[in-house]
Amino acid sequence: MVRLGIGDDCALLRSRSGEELAVTTDLSIAGRHFRLDWHPPASVGHRALARGLSDLAAMGARPVAAFLSLGLPRDLIRPSGRRPAWVQSFLQGLLTLGKMYKLPLAGGDLSESPVAMADIVLIGGVPVGRALLRSTARPGHLLYVTGSLGGSSAALANLAGLQQHRMTKKRTAQLAPHFYPQPRIAQGRWLVRYGKASAAIDLSDGLSTDLAHLCQESRVAAEVDAALLPIHPDASLAQALNGGEDYELLFTAPPSVRIPKAIAGVPVTQIGRILPALRNRPTITLVTPQGSAPLRPQGWKHFSKN
Repeated sequence: MVRLGIGDDCALLRSRSGEELAVTTDLSIAGRHFRLDWHPPASVGHRALARGLSDLAAMGARPVAAFLSLGLPRDLIRPSGRRPAWVQSFLQGLLTLGKMYKLPLAGGDLSESPVAMADIVLIGGVPVGRALLRSTARPGHLLYVTGSLGGSSAALANLAGLQQHRMTKKRTAQLAPHFYPQPRIAQGRWLVRYGKASAAIDLSDGLSTDLAHLCQESRVAAEVDAALLPIHPDASLAQALNGGEDYELLFTAPPSVRIPKAIAGVPVTQIGRILPALRNRPTITLVTPQGSAPLRPQGWKHFSKN
């Protein structure tokens, strides 16, 4: 819990007995993670916090405290006519999402910068030795995903060519999977509470890329059945496999463990299985009606040309 928040040189945190701290940090930069002419400032704030919350969800941690450092050009600090300053709407989006998880903003920093950027640090609590890891999937375990896939990628594709002043309420609602993704905190905590999952990762970079990360850390391979994927109604198979920023949970569980069809109101779908890693076997195999083929990571990759 936060014993002392904003107002002093440091925040003071007190952890619960039997818990260890989970700490994550995420950097959002204009032109790379968001566009000032595409994304409403409230969406930028929401997304900045959602990225870190999704990391906590992947380890089954409860949110404890958030710290935010902002670098902004001067014109984003000033009100524009009757409209509030960009930074005010940004903070409203971030704080509104934080309230959903009783997550206090316990500190941070603000500085003038030529490029808008937000660096968020989140601290969570998880029972000692119970955190979900990427490195503990085993051959024979089944592969599950929460929610639906590809919605954020499909919405981002629809954003191309649209200007902020042309946004209608209907268009904004269609873009919600990208503008306002919902981290799966309740689902991650449920998996830890009942000891159901053997490994987990959040889908921030795309299924093909994040599953490859999990396989690499666990030293296993995986098989995904395309017919089982819960594809968002607006998305294609390619967007569901590679799109990223869905912030769903991808997790594994032994076949003897019963996983419900929904956790805290969010659907859960079995999409494949974990296999032994063999020299002549692809890390990920995609099974389709036309046959099986290697699924190479084609999602987000830092320092790539995408």
